[in-house]
Amino acid sequence: MGITSALVLYAVIWWMCFLIALPIKVQTQGDLGKIEPGTHAGAPEHHHTKRKAWIVTGVAFVLWVIIAGIILSGWISLSDMSWFDRALEPL
Repeated sequence: MGITSALVLYAVIWWMCFLIALPIKVQTQGDLGKIEPGTHAGAPEHHHTKRKAWIVTGVAFVLWVIIAGIILSGWISLSDMSWFDRALEPL
């Protein structure tokens, strides 16, 4: 695995984790009873994005180390994922 592919792998893992973490512990305007005129009651009031980004950075790093270790060890290789060279089975 090259440096570029390692960075792309980390970025994909980070974004997937971040999108999972975004809706966790969000307090909406409707929850707090402070709805601004012209906004939806489900609009976030307190979202803690900076804290979530730091937590996701640590979690993504741990996941990246595990996945990169599996890829570099050769335990799972590209040839293990070759689904297209199989013969078609009769129906």
